[in-house]
Amino acid sequence: MAGRPDYYKILGVGKNASDEEIKKAYRKLARQHHPDRNPGDKKAEDRFKEISQAHDVLSDPEKRKAYDRGQGPLGGFTTGGGFDPGAMAGGFGDILSNLFGGGAGAGTAGRTGGTARGRTSTGRAGRTAETQGRDLETEVSLTFDQAVHGAQVPLSVPTSQPCPTCNGTGAKPGTSPKVCPVCNGRGIESQSQGIFSISQPCSNCNGSGTVIEDPCPTCHGTGAQRSIRKLRVNIPAGVRDGSRIRLAGKGEAGLRGGEPGDLYVITRVGESPVFKPVGDNLEVEVPLTIPEAVRGAVIEVPTLNGSKRLRVPAGTRHGTIQRLRGEGPPRAGGKGRGDIRYRFVIDVPDKLSPEQDEAIERLSKVMNGNPRAELFAQAAPGGARARNN
Repeated sequence: MAGRPDYYKILGVGKNASDEEIKKAYRKLARQHHPDRNPGDKKAEDRFKEISQAHDVLSDPEKRKAYDRGQGPLGGFTTGGGFDPGAMAGGFGDILSNLFGGGAGAGTAGRTGGTARGRTSTGRAGRTAETQGRDLETEVSLTFDQAVHGAQVPLSVPTSQPCPTCNGTGAKPGTSPKVCPVCNGRGIESQSQGIFSISQPCSNCNGSGTVIEDPCPTCHGTGAQRSIRKLRVNIPAGVRDGSRIRLAGKGEAGLRGGEPGDLYVITRVGESPVFKPVGDNLEVEVPLTIPEAVRGAVIEVPTLNGSKRLRVPAGTRHGTIQRLRGEGPPRAGGKGRGDIRYRFVIDVPDKLSPEQDEAIERLSKVMNGNPRAELFAQAAPGGARARNN
């Protein structure tokens, strides 16, 4: 694989690395070199593109196998001399055609970043006509307030676009890909096995149906270039950590006139020092003084839009919960809003001033009974039977 980038070295993993190890290494490096973290740093942007391209290849089982075998100019693209999964679809179509006298086409699936999918349409004899751009997946970090109220956030997405020099053909300007002489442009080779005809991607053109004799100097025959697309994304109110937002047509551009793929944005929401998400609701811990808990009170509590008054009943115990209905975050699908639950905790001071100590002493003298008497009565032998009789 002389002259080609070492994608394993770029991601800092071994050649036997698992999918999870590759994903973990990519995320760590992508966060470190992301353009949003390094504004104006051309080296960081180039490094980010390099990391993204390495992940694009190694995270896809088929691309990784082709790369390990040394197939394809860069191991990461399928235009021109690289392996085109659409040809495999055409191969299965030929099997069905030989068996039943009909034709069949199929879609293909790939992987980029977290997730990528591409669909290829096939023409007569299984030759690839156009390929829909792959779906992309990326993550965006949000503050708690942005997630609750919605926001517009900037986003940088590594993607690939048709090479502007060769317009996606992979061939040097003034030339064009040649029909593969082995498969005659079909992209598949067939072998007869009795009544069956077994089809597989052409060994000469790797299933593309064409060969590039004079590669484009810009994209080196891949037909595509890695780039960073900058977007501003509207995040709807009420998203949670791990919500998945689909942006139609914002994925990779299609090849040979195919439609663009979609972009999926995964939200990562930061924690709030006050509000704790519990399902569709929020929970807030509210301290009460001993007099407030004993006598009751009207107190101010925080909400997502300021504060409201809440009545604390006399004799409120530690851990008691009250709720304000409809004051929580928007529910998914526009189904109203959740609640805010307020959990009361008795605030017991660590140290007492002389005046407080004197007041507590007076209180203890006027409080009647032993609150643990019933506890010991139940724990005594026969206590439960005596209580039930």
